[in-house]
Amino acid sequence: MTADTTADVFEEHRSVLTGVAYRMLGRVADAEDVVQEAWLRWSSASREDVREPRAFLVRVTTRLAIDRLRQAKSRREAYVGPWLPEPLVTDFGPAVPDTAERAVLADSVSVAVLVVLESLSPLERAVFVLREAFGFPYAEIAATLDRSEAAVRQLAGRARRHVEERKPRYDVDPAHRRDLTERFLAAAAGGDIEELLILLAPDVRLVGDSGGKSKAPLRVIESADKVGRFLFAVVRDQVPDFDIRFLELNGGPGLLVLSGGRPDSVFQVDVWDGLIQCVYIVRNPDKLACLAGE
Repeated sequence: MTADTTADVFEEHRSVLTGVAYRMLGRVADAEDVVQEAWLRWSSASREDVREPRAFLVRVTTRLAIDRLRQAKSRREAYVGPWLPEPLVTDFGPAVPDTAERAVLADSVSVAVLVVLESLSPLERAVFVLREAFGFPYAEIAATLDRSEAAVRQLAGRARRHVEERKPRYDVDPAHRRDLTERFLAAAAGGDIEELLILLAPDVRLVGDSGGKSKAPLRVIESADKVGRFLFAVVRDQVPDFDIRFLELNGGPGLLVLSGGRPDSVFQVDVWDGLIQCVYIVRNPDKLACLAGE
């Protein structure tokens, strides 16, 4: 295999590898580091016995992600305030034309699901990602994790039950979520408390992630009244040169707030039964660096 062929084969599978790594780690930078390490191992390995490059590369990437996830466990436990995944710009494009497949990919990368995945063991998370998001057969996952197929099926069942029990219900219809997000923005920016309260579920939650590096609530805020008041305070304190852009983030609409041309915060909402059930705010500058230039 020539150097050009080696690179071409890797690039062919890069999007899958990045998708696996991000769903495993919840950080764009960490996922990119893992994929880069996978490339180094692929480019330096003897590939004469590799009959299925995709399976080989997914196996290497998954194992590297598991190792990194185990190393990150202590850092996550010491994290200041709530933890949210790093916002990911998603554009599945023409490569995923099927509506059902697109919905599965969007769901597997949503903030709500990634937060729940944090509570799984690294092996459970790997099995869930490979099976539920990418549809890998159990036999291939077993080979990837060096486990028996029976053990992998048990891990898959346990992980699936855990996610379904803890994942909040939300509407995956992008048009509906976009509409509620636009109305949410208009009400908050316009100081229309009555309209905002109409959009918020009575038991709405607001989760802020600053990592202790910027202003954000260190505890989850609950109830429409408290969430509404907090959002109005945020809008009131914004500097005059802030700008807001709509992006598709984690499979759904998101608001990127720029201050002085730099990413300041990201807002996303979960919608169910016509109401906003949860508001996510990411203000950790380390998690917003990837959105510079968007």
